[in-house]
Amino acid sequence: MSDRWDRRQVLGLAPDAPSAKAAGGVAKPGRWAGTGCDGEAVWGECQGSGKSVYRTSADLTEPAFRCTCPSRKFPCKHALGLLLLWADGTVGPGPRPAWTAEWIEERRERADKTAQRRAVSAAKTRDPKTVERRERRVDDGLAELDQWLRDQVAHGLAQAEKAPYRVWDDAARRLVDAQAGALAGQVKGLAAIPRQPGWPDRLLEEYALLRLLVRAYRRRDELSNGLRGTVRSHVGFTVPQEDVLAGGERVRDDWWVTGSRDTAQDLLTTRRIWLLGRRTRRPALVLSFAAPGMSLDASLLVGTEVDAELAFYPGSPPLRALVAERHGAAAPGRPAGTSVQGFLDEHAAAVARDPWLGRWPVTLEDVRLARSANGDLAVVDGAGDALPLRLGDPWRLLALSGGGPVTLAGEWSARGLRPLAAWHDDEGTVVL
Repeated sequence: MSDRWDRRQVLGLAPDAPSAKAAGGVAKPGRWAGTGCDGEAVWGECQGSGKSVYRTSADLTEPAFRCTCPSRKFPCKHALGLLLLWADGTVGPGPRPAWTAEWIEERRERADKTAQRRAVSAAKTRDPKTVERRERRVDDGLAELDQWLRDQVAHGLAQAEKAPYRVWDDAARRLVDAQAGALAGQVKGLAAIPRQPGWPDRLLEEYALLRLLVRAYRRRDELSNGLRGTVRSHVGFTVPQEDVLAGGERVRDDWWVTGSRDTAQDLLTTRRIWLLGRRTRRPALVLSFAAPGMSLDASLLVGTEVDAELAFYPGSPPLRALVAERHGAAAPGRPAGTSVQGFLDEHAAAVARDPWLGRWPVTLEDVRLARSANGDLAVVDGAGDALPLRLGDPWRLLALSGGGPVTLAGEWSARGLRPLAAWHDDEGTVVL
């Protein structure tokens, strides 16, 4: 990647607002020595507090970052500050120092080994006997879950409200043993349903959806290919990336990057990146995962538009995708949103095809912040239709909008709309 980014793209990599602010204080040429760049990397040494000198490198092809500072954030303020200097043209080309060259070479070697392990794992997974054994274990695990669900309903939900978390944790562990990991996560999540008015109704609804999934899996041979893929995904079966790239549905479009969110669970961080096709209006979800100390995919920046061909995983509707091929560099882009009613129609159609759908992307055009009847924040469009907002700190969004209209993108779930990014005529893109 030889094209230099602009400052907005760099700050879009920041893990949070404090990191972006701190990067500005680090992006001063006087604090850096030995800086340089080439077509794939940027490097430099930053003078820290006292006598500390931090060696910082950025691999632009991922991108990925390394810094000798003690920060646990990726990228840290030093990496962001270095990239800001590079974006401003302050960092000139030069030969890589040994410590940057060694790090990039190690990354390439690890990537090659990972690809080899995936190939071996995929070959092992495709072994007919291995596949048959797992199918039997999953069948047994779902039969046990079916009986557990019937017992919960037969015993009544009044006692469940006071039950300890281990009631659901034990059921989830048995599903993990049965190699139905995704389904185990859904069962474990039942313990987190807020104990508030209407809780039994919500729990019963979740039990019913789980029972529906069990029955759908038992009749998987009767389902369409897309719905079968959805059911298997919700149970915990994965599709190798190689298979998706080789046989998945391919869609080329100019994709707006509308939002990104990181979640951590069981020492694994997951990044969800939402895309929206300019011409096709199709949503897409790109996932990346990282263990502690590893960096997540940061190649898709919120607020940009990229001409790319995506390969979609099987599903009904197909949503998760891989970036199969890019055509040119990303450019700033403001997505074209829809009305509240337009979104609700899209979401209803998606749920009709996937009853277990947990999250769905939303991009709304010309909406304003308002208070609902119960005093909670909501967004209202020009027709007066509203959606409830789910956000812990509303002040950044309030300050951005100032009562005026914005384009707002986020994730919709049963708990409301979680904003991820907004576009303002004067302020441009703001990651929330």
